[in-house]
Amino acid sequence: MTPQLRAAAALAPVGLEELVARAARQTRIDRKYVLPLAAADRLVAELGRTGGARVLDSAGARDFGYASLYLDTPDLAGYHLAARGRRRRFKVRRRTYLDSGDAYVEVKTRGARGTTVKQRVPDDGDAAGFVEAALAAAGHGAVRSHHLSPVLHTAYRRTTLLLPATDDRVTVDTELTWWLPGAAALTLPGLAVVETKTGSGVSAADRLLWRSGHRPARVSKYGTGLAALRGDLPDNRWWPVLRRHFTALTPCTSSCPADDRIPA
Repeated sequence: MTPQLRAAAALAPVGLEELVARAARQTRIDRKYVLPLAAADRLVAELGRTGGARVLDSAGARDFGYASLYLDTPDLAGYHLAARGRRRRFKVRRRTYLDSGDAYVEVKTRGARGTTVKQRVPDDGDAAGFVEAALAAAGHGAVRSHHLSPVLHTAYRRTTLLLPATDDRVTVDTELTWWLPGAAALTLPGLAVVETKTGSGVSAADRLLWRSGHRPARVSKYGTGLAALRGDLPDNRWWPVLRRHFTALTPCTSSCPADDRIPA
């Protein structure tokens, strides 16, 4: 358990199988918030008190390490589509669950009415066909798997909540770290990225955040992170978050996972 999220220790547990069955929602509406750790902890406590929130638990662990390797074209097509706010945009990444070692290749695109569509397959070293088919179905058929190369690493710890009344999910990411391939890592101390994931409408977590004065932020672990680490890219879409939060990026003082593999 991430020490800063002490409130998660008091919640009832939910297992991974039940969480996936009730709240997988590969097509969903996402809202993201950047909060001080103390505010994120208060949110978790309040969701438990008023909404009966349950926390993903595996053998007593209540937070889990994630690492992602983002892939993009030489001209950073995925980045620029997001930076310009285009309705049709994409992300391709290799996500590793550090505690289990499981890894997946994932493609995220936009669906109707601004929904996020995520597709993934286990990373067996032969995901090229999957990536190209997923991109083509979303209108990005010109992007081929061999065009993609490593662009950005991220790592963080995640606590996942189930809101049982509506089967919505809330994730709280801490110990956020970014690095360019072959470069030193930078971390964002004292902050959490909270993401609400709903089938439609507004979740109980959104309402609590709004009542506390927090509003959704345009933040992307890929887009905002790459803009923060590189000064040569357009960043207007993420400028408020960059100016308010990412000036606090500091060198990583602990070992950071790295993985330069890409879909074959």
